[in-house]
Amino acid sequence: MPQVLPSEQAVDLLRRGYSRRSFGRIATLLTAGAALPFYNEPALAQLSRVRNIPADATKIDANENPMGPCPEAADAIHNVIRHGGRYMYAYTDELAQTMAEIEQVKFSYKAEESYIQIYAGSSAPLHQAVLAFTSKDRPLVTADPGYEAGPRAAKFIGAEVVNVPLRKGTWDHDVRGMLAAAPNAGLFYICNPNNPTGTLTSRADIEYLVANKPKGSVVMIDEAYIHLAKNAVPCTDMAAAGKDVVVLRTFSKIYGMAGLRAGAAIARPDLLGRISGFSAGAMPITAMVGATASLKVKTLVPDRRKTIGDTREEVFTWLSARNVEFVPSETNCFMVNVKRPGREFWTAMTAQKVYVGRSWPVWPDWVRVTVGTPADMAKFKDAFLKCYNA
Repeated sequence: MPQVLPSEQAVDLLRRGYSRRSFGRIATLLTAGAALPFYNEPALAQLSRVRNIPADATKIDANENPMGPCPEAADAIHNVIRHGGRYMYAYTDELAQTMAEIEQVKFSYKAEESYIQIYAGSSAPLHQAVLAFTSKDRPLVTADPGYEAGPRAAKFIGAEVVNVPLRKGTWDHDVRGMLAAAPNAGLFYICNPNNPTGTLTSRADIEYLVANKPKGSVVMIDEAYIHLAKNAVPCTDMAAAGKDVVVLRTFSKIYGMAGLRAGAAIARPDLLGRISGFSAGAMPITAMVGATASLKVKTLVPDRRKTIGDTREEVFTWLSARNVEFVPSETNCFMVNVKRPGREFWTAMTAQKVYVGRSWPVWPDWVRVTVGTPADMAKFKDAFLKCYNA
């Protein structure tokens, strides 16, 4: 199927141990991935069996930002609609250039020189990195609990996955444990801050992982939630310095554009080339102009981080007063121990028209909760009291 797998990528896959019989699944991941139940956060939310949510329900299950796009982004989107009949690649270039200036990485119109690649969200480069860097002999190494899209994609195409528990108490990535668990790793995946716990892995630990990883392996740092954590230290400078690092960014979280789809991968041009070799096509111009406009609003990140953080901390105070165990997150989601199977608790909460997130196999009695508006969290607290000890 040369139209799906270019010859260069097909040869590379065969060299890394994939069979031609696996190409069908790889093609599915590339061409119909969004329809798969593990593709991205909205798809994974469906694992909680969310169907036909009532209009008056409280939806705090998919780490969405209820504030939505900022006014400047909304205006830019409105104004570009009339150009929707054309591909308008210049808007993608403008977003790449704007992000590159902010993150202090090199942008070039020549792909072989540019350190940034724009995508419709960050799910595509995550899955394409799994294709580019893992195999049965070069596993994907990730945290547990962690964001499942990458590991599920790896298993779907037959690559090995090594799960390493978060460090107990701090609930950050155990980078030394990850190194010991897979001395032949192809890709280390670090979601920082972590989804679902909202906890930070230190810059020092990430630097240790990059410095001590196996030769030829790559460290992917998913910074989807980086702007929500006051104490987070981005790693884009490591990519700019030419390390074996790929940094992912998305506009789905603090920028409130989950339904519009804009994101980026930042890395050395040769690493981006291995990832982007599996993709093609124009980006949605509405998302491109909305993302660019959002980046130019200097107060957006600190203002939204404070708003979400204040709401989160108020909920934590409320939970602590009732001796409810939770993980002290720094983002727009947190894990709470409901002391019963998560699916049972989820079902009980939906009866109260409050839709919380899913549980993880390694933490079956915990559920993830998205930080919504103060009104959302008031409804969460009312429903929680009815369901927690039911």
